[in-house]
Amino acid sequence: MSKVVLITGGSSGIGKAIGAYLLSKNYVVYGTSRNPDKYSDTSPFPLLKMEVTCLESVQESVSNLLQQEGRIDVLVNNAGVGITGPIEETPNPEIEKAFATNLYGPINVIKAVLPTMRKQGSGTVINITSIAGYMGLPYRGIYSATKAALEITIEALRMEVRQFGVKMTNIAPGDFATNIAASRYHAPQLENSPYKKEYGNTLKLMDEHVDAGEDPDKMAKVVHQIIETKNPKVHYKVGSFLQKFSVVLKKILPDKTYERMLLNHYKLK
Repeated sequence: MSKVVLITGGSSGIGKAIGAYLLSKNYVVYGTSRNPDKYSDTSPFPLLKMEVTCLESVQESVSNLLQQEGRIDVLVNNAGVGITGPIEETPNPEIEKAFATNLYGPINVIKAVLPTMRKQGSGTVINITSIAGYMGLPYRGIYSATKAALEITIEALRMEVRQFGVKMTNIAPGDFATNIAASRYHAPQLENSPYKKEYGNTLKLMDEHVDAGEDPDKMAKVVHQIIETKNPKVHYKVGSFLQKFSVVLKKILPDKTYERMLLNHYKLK
């Protein structure tokens, strides 16, 4: 029997690449989108309407999938938002929105699918986090915090659900060539801001990294490998050698040495 996979944020970027690859491997794939009709002609798999920050929307979408397929074998929590800006100048509603989407959203979807997976005695939940979640990055502090919080939450949750035969893991990608740079929230570059110059330079550097990022198919292949793995690891990291090595360096370097390395990388004083 083909496994049924649900991918949040499946209309573009990494989510779409994962869905298309799993479809080619004979999985039954469903994605989600806040506006599925917008992608009805371009998506290779069905898209369900879901707003991950709304519990009613999540429950309705999962219920619709269960009515059609009767089971959910794999959840890929991919939906998320980017956010940049000096923390001092980032509006609180945007900070709350980032946490609502990147942390509470995945938790909402996990809560919706767990009763079914528990009844099945099996299931795999894969959460797309970020290498940025392993470090506080300048002008991306809120984004780093949302992804770090998700990583730690899943560390705990995977131990809680292990008794039910449910497997859970995190994949932290580095920079991939997607449209995330265009869709993320940027705190406005204020003319009289003391952060104006350094924030502007950092934004340019971040966009260059995404434009030169890796093929999302690389993430799709890792997701497939995890689904087929009997006992997935707690964490996976997917990206360039330097991005993955930066996580190792944070563990072994003194804090101020690592901070200086980041300051030099972003050309900050």
